[in-house]
Amino acid sequence: MSTRCKTLITLLLLATLVAAACTNQGTIEPTATFDGSGDISSTGETSEPPEQTPEENPQTDPSEQGTSPTDEVSVPTASEAELTATPDQEEQTTHYQLTAVLDYWNHRLGVDEEISYTNRSPDTLTELLLIVEPTRYPSVFRLTGMTWESGEQVSDYAFDLGQILIPLQEPLSPGERINLSLSYELNIPSPDSSYYGRPVPFGYTPRQTNMVDWYPFIPPYIPGEGWLAHQAGAFGEHLVYEVADFEVSIQLVGNTKDLVIAASASEEIDGEWHRYQHERARNFAWSVSHMYEVTSTTVGQTTVLGYAFPMHAAAGERTLQATAESLALYNQIYALYPRETLSVVEADFLDGMEFDGLYFLSNGFYNLYSGKPDDYLTAIAAHETAHQWWYALVGNDQALEPWLDEALCTYSERLYYENLYPEALDWWWAYRVNYYEPRGWVDGSIYNPEGYRAYRDAVYLNGAVFLEELRETIGEQAFFSFLPDFAGKQAAQIATGDDFFAILEEHTQADLSALLDQYFFNR
Repeated sequence: MSTRCKTLITLLLLATLVAAACTNQGTIEPTATFDGSGDISSTGETSEPPEQTPEENPQTDPSEQGTSPTDEVSVPTASEAELTATPDQEEQTTHYQLTAVLDYWNHRLGVDEEISYTNRSPDTLTELLLIVEPTRYPSVFRLTGMTWESGEQVSDYAFDLGQILIPLQEPLSPGERINLSLSYELNIPSPDSSYYGRPVPFGYTPRQTNMVDWYPFIPPYIPGEGWLAHQAGAFGEHLVYEVADFEVSIQLVGNTKDLVIAASASEEIDGEWHRYQHERARNFAWSVSHMYEVTSTTVGQTTVLGYAFPMHAAAGERTLQATAESLALYNQIYALYPRETLSVVEADFLDGMEFDGLYFLSNGFYNLYSGKPDDYLTAIAAHETAHQWWYALVGNDQALEPWLDEALCTYSERLYYENLYPEALDWWWAYRVNYYEPRGWVDGSIYNPEGYRAYRDAVYLNGAVFLEELRETIGEQAFFSFLPDFAGKQAAQIATGDDFFAILEEHTQADLSALLDQYFFNR
């Protein structure tokens, strides 16, 4: 296949993923940060998206586009969502101790895992469910041992696609704790996105190895209903995470020259070991490459780390800058980001993907970076950064109620442009949202039988339109007092649509029935 054909295919795939193409306008300077008031900018209309040709490593000076990545971004005053555990919560939080040894060049990972789990439900449990995503790939996951705390081998467990169901030796009463040890090996795959019909974050490419959802974990348990676990759909995310504590140790073996680890938490070097503590988090993700160039900046007490490939130095600087700008803004609008670090990693797959403390941004966006803020590299960086609030801080059922993170993160892009690059806001409405004439129920699931386009248009884009109309209906003060209240009250929880609207009712007496009838099927 010719380079030109590959480029065209990449452009088409990116257009499908992000819902629009880009246009270049004049350089736009950032304005003052959010103050919770002001007029709502009108939405733009267009008949077709403009063309953009790929441009590798444009020589653009990031200092011309707002805050330089090397400067500190000031943090406005904000209320802090509660992630600090009480002593009782600390005792009951699931704890994962993961010791991993990676042979990067031979694509093999050996892991010893200790799980300490407390039954926090009022139900007595007779079985334990493990989510094991690597089993979805052929010949990748090999379990070499599984024992109870006593040292007795676990028997009679059953594998299902992406899961292991374990009968308990004795029923686990409310408040009781159980410990489980596992040893396993991963023959890390290099998944073909055309085979799976979607971008695949897990696995290796010639430039990086991405370890996401790489360890067995216990899903949330709903009293009276059972384990909150779903099978994967053809698109969207299906996993639901409760908060847990992670203690992770990683050793790189073989030829380790030039290898760099990007991770969900700050790193401590202990001889040959890279150690991480990630408390009250949804998950722990990491990535390794022999090509990463690392940049950093600070937002208050948070270090923002950028990991990009050498040919994308300017795009990497812009991604770091947009992430830092977004982090500072969302600190003010939603709640203070509770972690010491946030990592943004250039990905060798055509998608953006969020994890707690780290997100991936496709190299396709880096390839197409125009040097201007009205650009998908910037817009999707703002979106993925927002997932640290809507997904990580406030969890949700990503399969059945994906709007609770995706609609809010899409609308966060609007808030980013409104407050930092208002001249680009019409571009954002025109080419991110309105061109696609979004429709469909905002509260649809990832199992939409009409396909990815219908799912995306309804959940992401129509979800953003709903939030805009909600803001207009209830007013600025109610809207911007609701958002941090929702973040604070649902921090470390798994929020539902019922939670969203119950907290919203505390901030407005406006009649929302017509709005809900227009956008929601289940309200």
